[in-house]
Amino acid sequence: MSQEPQSTEHNLRHDGRVLLLSFYAALRSLKLYPLENATVQKALDDLLAAGQQLLGPEEVVELRVSGDFLFVNDTRLRLELDNYASFSQVLGLLRTFEVGTLGIHKGIERREWQALLSVFLSLGTRDTAGSRFEELQARLHRADIHHLHLEPLTAVEEEDSAEAREVAKRTYSQGVAVTKDVVNSVRMGRTANLKKVKRAVQLVVDQVLNNETSIVGLTTIRDYDEYTFTHSVNVCIFSVALGKKLGLGKLQLYDLGLAALLHDIGKARISLDILNKTSGLDEDEWKVMTRHPWFGTLTLFSSRRYEETPYRAILVAHEHHMKTDLTGYPKAIRPRTLGLYSRLVSVADGFDAATTRRSYQTVPIQPDVVLREMWDNPNRGYDRLLVKALINLIGIYPVGTCVILDTLEVGLVAAANPDPSVLNRPQVRIVIDADGAVRPPPGDLVDLSDGDGRGGYARSIVKVTDPARYGLVVGDYFV
Repeated sequence: MSQEPQSTEHNLRHDGRVLLLSFYAALRSLKLYPLENATVQKALDDLLAAGQQLLGPEEVVELRVSGDFLFVNDTRLRLELDNYASFSQVLGLLRTFEVGTLGIHKGIERREWQALLSVFLSLGTRDTAGSRFEELQARLHRADIHHLHLEPLTAVEEEDSAEAREVAKRTYSQGVAVTKDVVNSVRMGRTANLKKVKRAVQLVVDQVLNNETSIVGLTTIRDYDEYTFTHSVNVCIFSVALGKKLGLGKLQLYDLGLAALLHDIGKARISLDILNKTSGLDEDEWKVMTRHPWFGTLTLFSSRRYEETPYRAILVAHEHHMKTDLTGYPKAIRPRTLGLYSRLVSVADGFDAATTRRSYQTVPIQPDVVLREMWDNPNRGYDRLLVKALINLIGIYPVGTCVILDTLEVGLVAAANPDPSVLNRPQVRIVIDADGAVRPPPGDLVDLSDGDGRGGYARSIVKVTDPARYGLVVGDYFV
């Protein structure tokens, strides 16, 4: 008897995911092809079958939005690699139309699904005079739909979303605080508390698994004065998100996150005069800087006398600057193949470092330029497969990129488009309107893949720009 609720919940999760996939597939088909097309007809048949399967013997089931999560009744649908695009698209669609609940009743007909999708698509390509939810309701009423009901997104759901962002902020802040504590302990010759580090990494992994958009958005907080610490946390977040995209399990992500957070621990044994030098390093100073992987290796090895440190963290600290062709530092004594974690952390480290303002790099390089250089220049020594995975994760225009649109608006990229076929059309927060007025955080979220009703797009990116030119602090729009 005790296993029956678990079995019911498993079935709801499975059938809910099938419904999401079918809903997304039917929406895409209707967007691309005319109604009579065989692909559209099959997609609608699949959606009808998925809805009936989800209903089972029940009279009604509800697909509900709560913060950044989707629930079927009271069961939360888990985001996985195979349903990432459908999950994100459906969640974004419901939030755009201020839909908090989509109820599906027994007796649902194929034409009702078709009508709902058609209304979503037609309203999504133009502005409405009033509430989008009210217009959606009116259209569905005129379509004589009886087996689907909608309820508006309430303040409670909005608070849940705000709470999710707060949890992400607390996780990020704790990661910075723990990193600072570890670095300061090493500088003072004390033993670092690795239990706190592991707990902080667990929180990061949990956030990436449950609320990836919020936690990745916080990597835009690149504090010049706190670079050493925020950089380590950013590399941890990017590495775990990349590992998740590659299909690593939760325990593997913990190991990867720990290695990423501690990858630069060797810099704690380098003089602050060198670390904070505002001009270029001379030859002797550069030689000292290139020793930090070796210093990190020694530091983590010595910590094994007191607490368990995974060997992978030691290996990553040693290898993350070696480059795939072994032309980096420290020099390899004999031929070797860099570990997967080392190559992952190297990509995350290179991206965050190049896009951040620091003592000797007062002007950060724009993220899209960094990604292009990482991909095109073999001398950088990155694993190109992992660079491609990073591009697929954060898009051609990474989170935080400041862009000028053809509508004369200025926006900050908030998330990559969940549809991999339109990576050049991310989701963007409008922070300056066409009249030049600066909008307060968080700005209005728009999807650059939305159409204009005439076969084109409502908005397109004209160019990438420096947010400092407009007095924008990118991190303000993600906290």
